[in-house]
Amino acid sequence: MQSDPWLILPPIIPRPQHRSVSSNTASLSRNLQADTPSLVHTLQHHGETSILSIVTSENHIYSGSQGQDISVWDNRTYSLETQLRGHTGSVLALEYAADKRWLFSSSGDSTVRVWCTSTLVPLYVINPYLETDSGDLFSLAWSPTYSTIYIGCQNTSLQWYNFTNLSSETPSSGASTPKRAHKFFDSYPRTKRRSPDLEASNGANTPARDADGHVVLVRPPSPRAELNVPARNVIDSAHYGYVYCMALLPSTREGTTNAPRKDVLLATGSGDETMKVWKCSSTGLELLNTIDCEHGAILSLVTREDILYAGCQDGYVRVWDLQTNTFIRTIIVQEGVDILSLSMLGSDLYTFSANGKVKRYSDTFDCTASWQAHDGIVLSSIVTRGIDPAEFKLITGGNDSAIKVWNIHPAKVDPTDDELDDIVDADGRKASNDILIYALSKFVSIPSVSSSAEPREDCRQAAIWLTKCLAQLGASSKTLYEDDEAQHNPVVYACFQGAQTSQRKPRILFYGHYDVISAPPEGWESDPFKLTARNGFLYARGVADDKGPLLAVACAAADLLQARRLGVDLLFLVEGEEETGSVGFVDTVLKHKDLIGEVDAILVSNSGWIAENVPSITYGLRGVIHCNVEISSNCERDSHSGIDGGAWPEPMQDMIQVLAALTDHDRKVLIPGFYGEVRTPDEEESARLQLLEAITQRPAASLAARWCEPALTIHSVRGSGPHNPTVIPASVAAQVSLRIVPDQALDTVCAALVQHLRASFDGLRSANSIKVTVDHTADWWLGDLAHPWFVALERAIRDEWGAEPMRVREGGSIPCVPFLEKAFGCPALHLPMGQSTDQAHLPNEHLSLSNLRHGKAVVERFLLAVAESGVVSDMAKA
Repeated sequence: MQSDPWLILPPIIPRPQHRSVSSNTASLSRNLQADTPSLVHTLQHHGETSILSIVTSENHIYSGSQGQDISVWDNRTYSLETQLRGHTGSVLALEYAADKRWLFSSSGDSTVRVWCTSTLVPLYVINPYLETDSGDLFSLAWSPTYSTIYIGCQNTSLQWYNFTNLSSETPSSGASTPKRAHKFFDSYPRTKRRSPDLEASNGANTPARDADGHVVLVRPPSPRAELNVPARNVIDSAHYGYVYCMALLPSTREGTTNAPRKDVLLATGSGDETMKVWKCSSTGLELLNTIDCEHGAILSLVTREDILYAGCQDGYVRVWDLQTNTFIRTIIVQEGVDILSLSMLGSDLYTFSANGKVKRYSDTFDCTASWQAHDGIVLSSIVTRGIDPAEFKLITGGNDSAIKVWNIHPAKVDPTDDELDDIVDADGRKASNDILIYALSKFVSIPSVSSSAEPREDCRQAAIWLTKCLAQLGASSKTLYEDDEAQHNPVVYACFQGAQTSQRKPRILFYGHYDVISAPPEGWESDPFKLTARNGFLYARGVADDKGPLLAVACAAADLLQARRLGVDLLFLVEGEEETGSVGFVDTVLKHKDLIGEVDAILVSNSGWIAENVPSITYGLRGVIHCNVEISSNCERDSHSGIDGGAWPEPMQDMIQVLAALTDHDRKVLIPGFYGEVRTPDEEESARLQLLEAITQRPAASLAARWCEPALTIHSVRGSGPHNPTVIPASVAAQVSLRIVPDQALDTVCAALVQHLRASFDGLRSANSIKVTVDHTADWWLGDLAHPWFVALERAIRDEWGAEPMRVREGGSIPCVPFLEKAFGCPALHLPMGQSTDQAHLPNEHLSLSNLRHGKAVVERFLLAVAESGVVSDMAKA
């Protein structure tokens, strides 16, 4: 089996899309270009071949290719010194054992060969268990601690050979088998008609050199012995796909940094889209963890301290923290372009892609360099020290027959972004240094208006962008649909998984929305879909409602995740139709409730403070009932008042009388039983209202009317026809809503409203007809002020802002808050992040940059407090 690994992979078939979020738009990695590495030398192979593997020793560069031989280059003069021959298939992997000065090579011929790097002669041939049934041997890793070479095989097995009991001079009697005759090199001429044997060898074992000093191998020197991997050193079906790559912790590669650790770990990557982490010992391997990367085959691995980087088939790099056993970031290099190799220099990650490009990423996951390194595919890479030990070289190999040597050094970048560099908060911090602001600038640029069908594609693109954004920040994420994908905008689901422990972690569900209302240009001082900064505020449609708060919560989780301090699971449910009544959200959540799992609390951030300079915490919302009333005559069309006026009852007159019957002269609602269950504010509530009156200069009675008392509103009355003074409309439609409060029963009030409207119309004894429909309802919500997590959120606000937050209620409604409480049997918490003058839904919507950043910090404090308190599900669900 001599096929090349990148040809074995299944093709990537993109999902059909009308428009897609481009890789550049979706990526959260800022383009902070520093000096691009300079090309030092190009080593060109003769003929057309692919450089599949590269490794270096103190004096040499070794390259394995499709051509079966291993080329040996002097790493000072870059001249070809010799070629190591023996393999009969492509050389797929090379590994250097510095402690023994051995070179390991694995091939499509199902053998591993061991070479002495001092004498450049073969030492051993290692046959995997079952020999050729193991297929191509894609990957190698050498552990100096256990003197063991690990082998990743095409037949999905993981094998190893331990050299501990093998003398460096002569193999011990039980460790090897005699040299077998090779079908090609140990064969007789065809005229001899004899089977191959060792006596058939022709030519000296000592290689001769040509006039240029290059080694000429008539027949490769024979290795000392052939070694067989014993059955006990095999894990069959270690993966459900080819084992393409390996990496050890601590790493033995130049340029990598290692954290102090007692154990030796082996990471393996496979075509089954998983990484596995194994604990190495003198007796074998123990599986510790299986990690599903969800982005195609794992083609390359590299480590830094306790961080594992996995290069994936679809152009993503997944970043896994071995201490907390969580993903902490995903890097989008270029979607759909395989990442075939990874290398590290300190904290700089180098990625090598199938389009010939190399990119360098900093420890903040920003792209600091990007260049075209090869004309074809970059297949292999390694970082090595230069002649000066303080200098480093990057060596790359491609399918253009070339090996290239680059000067590299730790990147020094100025983290600025021209478009965001003028955004500075009150503390002097630039927005260009802030991933939150960078992400927000991209998010608001998508006009995800949900109020009509035309921009539905923009809503879908916003969902796709947000899914990728949350994944890059470290969450697992996906879009959820009801039965028909075309019926409703998708719901984005994500989970930031806290550090894995033996005890169940608290699980908090954040609810938000990515859709916005329309933004006609009239009244806007800047483009509503471009983030603009003025006087400490960020302006754009959705910046306050709800894209800014949503990203602040996500970035808070990401920061804690990278700092290894996230002790909770933070879930996200972000819908795309909140501004149009959350149609489809309930059914979608119920359909995927098993995926979401158990939830201990709901967190919402979808409102503002009651005052400009004093923080708030929201503990109540009114419910709402939206009703449409239509009265129609028997006439099929509108008529003229000069001709038909007074001839029959007019629908407009009936509508006026029906609507007038809803309230009395004091504006009290006349629906029977409407006020019967309204909760009267207690002493504590009244005291809070008096305190707020002093702070906000608004009468306590006015605040109570907005928050604690029910209300009826007539939004519109519209007749059919051209609306001129001579037309009698054949039909008239009105929109009516009720705001309800504790302890009014939603269904009871809704039924009473419909019945009252019909009874009022029936009392007119009109020949016209009435139609009453309830289009949307939402229950009221009242938080538990004594719940320990409400107290924790309140304390987080106080500690961050240095002021006691005001406890406030809202007159508006968020339909999904009471639904989520009931669906998951847990309390909701509401954190206002903006100010009272943010003008959500109005021109020049804005959000204070300081509020956004402090809001993110409040979330971090809250999550830390919840993690410290542990699960309080019994109290939460009482």
